[in-house]
Order: sequence, then structure tokens, then C-alpha cells
Amino acid sequence: MNRDSEAAVLCSGVSKRFFLYEHAPNSLRELFIRTVRRKPIAARPYFALTDFDLRVMPGEAVAIIGQNGSGKSTVLRLIAGVYAPTSGTVTVRGRSATVIELGAGFHPELTGAENIALYGVIMGMSRQELAARYDAILAFADIGNFVETPVKYYSSGMRARLAFAVAVCVDHDVLLLDEVLAVGDEAFRHKCLNHLISYRDRGGTLVIASHDLDQACRLCSRAVWLDKGKLVMSGDVGAVADAYRAARA
Repeated sequence: MNRDSEAAVLCSGVSKRFFLYEHAPNSLRELFIRTVRRKPIAARPYFALTDFDLRVMPGEAVAIIGQNGSGKSTVLRLIAGVYAPTSGTVTVRGRSATVIELGAGFHPELTGAENIALYGVIMGMSRQELAARYDAILAFADIGNFVETPVKYYSSGMRARLAFAVAVCVDHDVLLLDEVLAVGDEAFRHKCLNHLISYRDRGGTLVIASHDLDQACRLCSRAVWLDKGKLVMSGDVGAVADAYRAARA
């Protein structure tokens, strides 16, 4: 039996190339002059991810670990469809929800209620789904009457609670998280962690990028260790975490 055909997330030979520019044009005028004079801005390509393979089966929880710049966030953005791979293929089966940056998409002049509607659209929720989930979102966010207040007056913790509540209170098959549990107060982080454990135990598919190895071990059964865009190790989360700690000691 071909397990690839049953995978919730499948990355096959995925590479992602970016360009580092020595000098960014300050205006359209400068860009035009450089173009006319045939003096293009020098760009140096680099690969944030190289020949990466990942298979996540339905109901599996996988952590992606590594130092800053290792390619963790790039992997999540490729799976989420934010980036297109330079080479290779990325396949996601089922509906996915992505929490890469809490509050991204919030408009500061709109109220919390209005931003719930806006963020819900960004997450792919229909009006019917949003209406059915609205009370659950408010209960999870626990921001009280501030839901009718413009978001620009929210504290960073209130913004985080509201954004996470909208992201997780929608039916999805795959949940992608990028360091989002590193924000907010301790009570909020504990609440989010319990929600994710419940989601996992109900058979949800979870892929997280995290520097918190203890959290990764608590949430996930498997881990993938990246270094400079290349796979170092993949396997049992405890074994990978131990090897990663030893390498950094």
C-alpha cells in the first residue's frame, strides 16, 4: 500500500530559493534608471530549504525543530501555500488552518467583532460557520466587552487571545502552528496547550515549528530536525530532541 496517497501532508523533494539583494532600490526612479543603464541590482541566491521530504499521516502530530534560520517557518509557509516551492511538490489533503503570525490580518480601526469576521474570511470560514462558532470564539478569547472596541486599543495579549481563538475554533483537518504558544500570558499559553492536546487526541493532524522542546515533546510523537535548510534527523520526538540538545551543548 502506498502511504503517500493517504498522507495528510506530503512534501517530496522540496527546495525553496530566495534572493539576497546587495542594495534595494529606494524609488521607482532609481529602479528605472538602473534598468535603462543596464545596471541591475546584484542578487545572491540562497536556499532556505533543500531537497526536503516530509510525510505526516492523518492524526499524527509532528514538531519541526532547529535554530533560527534553519528553515522551520519556511516549511510551514510552503505547506500553508504562502510560498510556492522552487522545486518539488507539496500536497495537503483536507482543510488546513494556519497560525503563523497571531493577529496578521487584523485591522486596528475595526472592532474585535468586525475583525473576527475579517479573520474568519482569511481562514476560509463561511458566514454560516462563523455564526456557528462565534460564541465559542468569544468564550475562548475571553476578552469580555472589548469585543466591541477597536483592536488598536487592545493589549498584545488580547490580540493574541482573539487571533488564536478564531484560528482554532474552526473545523479543520490539519493545523499548522509557528511559535504561537510563545506569546501571551501563562494562563493563555496553558489554555492553548490544553486545546491543542484535545485536538490531537480527537485525531487532528498537527504540524508545529517550535524552539520549546519540552512543549514539542508534550504535543508531538515525532520530530524533524532542520539545520540550514537540510534535514538532520527525523524520528521519535524524544530521541530527536535529545540529539538536538546534545549537538548544541
